[in-house]
Amino acid sequence: MMLISWLTPSHFVILGLQLVFAIAHSGGAALRPWAEKLIGPRLYRILFALVSLPLAVILIIYFFNHRYDGLQLWQVQDVVGIQILVWVLSAISFLFLYPATFNLLEIAAIQKPQVHLYETGIIRITRHPQMVGQIIWCVAHTLWLGTTFTLVTSIGLVLHHLFGVWHGDRRLAQRYGEAFESVKQRTSIIPFAAIIDGRQSLKLSEFLRPAYLGVAIFVCLLWWSHPLLLSATSKLTW
Repeated sequence: MMLISWLTPSHFVILGLQLVFAIAHSGGAALRPWAEKLIGPRLYRILFALVSLPLAVILIIYFFNHRYDGLQLWQVQDVVGIQILVWVLSAISFLFLYPATFNLLEIAAIQKPQVHLYETGIIRITRHPQMVGQIIWCVAHTLWLGTTFTLVTSIGLVLHHLFGVWHGDRRLAQRYGEAFESVKQRTSIIPFAAIIDGRQSLKLSEFLRPAYLGVAIFVCLLWWSHPLLLSATSKLTW
């Protein structure tokens, strides 16, 4: 029993919360064609957000409050340069997690939400930027915290996004058919692979968009408010 005394219930709770979120998020995405025909794109997007966002907030708060649970596998927070490295990796992860190829007005349902077949901007680097961004974020935070709880959380997040790669490609293939297969041939899942082998070329001008400035501002605000967020969430006894 002493060997597994570090395996706190929170390890299983976070995996359960991730499973619920994955079912709601990926399930909602799978139901999109049917739901949009039934209730329209805008109402679908609003309902999707009303389900996904609260679950995501619960996940984030629970992670904040239990991030040091379990066994401390390593401790590198005092190593010179590690904090800067973690922040740089985190900033890069948000550039992938929230790529400017997404229309923010559609996300907010101000404009009619649509499914797009993109092949510009960050999609030239990787066809699944959110998966790449999530992996970078997980590497940074697992390195910084070094606990089994963080490692378990990161494994769950990465597995969900790897499923999202398959699920997303499958839905686009069903919707666009040969057009998506052509895009698939010209892009790559592994970052920069399509650029290196000549299937794609990087056009920096495509990154000069207001959305990327918005992401940069968001990262700065997150850096400033991070202590406040940790303090606020610690008051919730979850």
